[in-house]
Amino acid sequence: MTLVQLEYLLAVDTHRHFATAAEHCFVTQPTLSMQLQKLEEELGVQLFDRSRVPVRPTELGKEVIAQARIVVAEAKKIKEIVQNQKQELSGELRVGVIPTLAPYLIPLFVTSFMEKYPDVRLVVQELLTEEIVQKLNYELLDVGLLVTPLEDKSIRELPLFYEAFVAYINPAHPLAQSKAISPEQLDLDELWVLNEGHCFRSQVLNICNRSGSGLSGAGHLDYKSGSLETLKRIVETQRGLTLLPELSVLDIPEEKQALVHTFQEPQPQREVSLVVHRSFLKKKLIDALQQEIVAAIPAHIRNRKKEQVVGVRGN
Repeated sequence: MTLVQLEYLLAVDTHRHFATAAEHCFVTQPTLSMQLQKLEEELGVQLFDRSRVPVRPTELGKEVIAQARIVVAEAKKIKEIVQNQKQELSGELRVGVIPTLAPYLIPLFVTSFMEKYPDVRLVVQELLTEEIVQKLNYELLDVGLLVTPLEDKSIRELPLFYEAFVAYINPAHPLAQSKAISPEQLDLDELWVLNEGHCFRSQVLNICNRSGSGLSGAGHLDYKSGSLETLKRIVETQRGLTLLPELSVLDIPEEKQALVHTFQEPQPQREVSLVVHRSFLKKKLIDALQQEIVAAIPAHIRNRKKEQVVGVRGN
């Protein structure tokens, strides 16, 4: 049994296709298949059910793969120990970030991070929470930026800051006259929300203490959106209101600032965290990323204490 064989094993489990796994391992498919066959012969078990498409691990194979991930991760830490002795940070850092954070958080720190660490290649993907967690588990990402708590034992959460929710209200709406609103005043029939699958949608519905079953939009217009910016435009041109994260209104034009309304204290918050797999690598790179993000966050958000964090999951 070799580390190379275990890496091939993990590649097939990740991609569920021998040819794709071989491509990502930079070997030919016959080479990869031969090495896996040798591993199965040495162990005396079948690790994959090759009769199914996509290929899937056998029940025993799942246990072997889980242990193989630990072994390969620990082996990689040997190289990291050596790398950590070097003064300059270098290498590739793969970051997953959710859509309700990406357009507002990434611009705050990405330029300064790249200038400070020119030898680091930052690869950023915009993904939903479940996709980020899956890619972390399969080592296709190094770190995620998302909203917590997730209550996932495979993931380690490092809270960065607490971001308040605000309401974005059409001027013709009765609540537009209120300086600060309360969750009890919100009417789901007038509330625009994101598509299912977005954790922000679940949080908005949790604020309203509603499940949101069948919810599609306000009034007669049924519009399913995956973009907070689209929801802003709808509120501006149609009617009703939507809820937004605080970062999304920091640079809002002066003529639209009257549409932004805060909640009464204690304001509902979302916990924004940097998340990694429990056996994560590239610790120095991730520490540098964490420090750069925190430094770039406006002071009033960075210094906010944890108070009323809204759950990520639906009720």
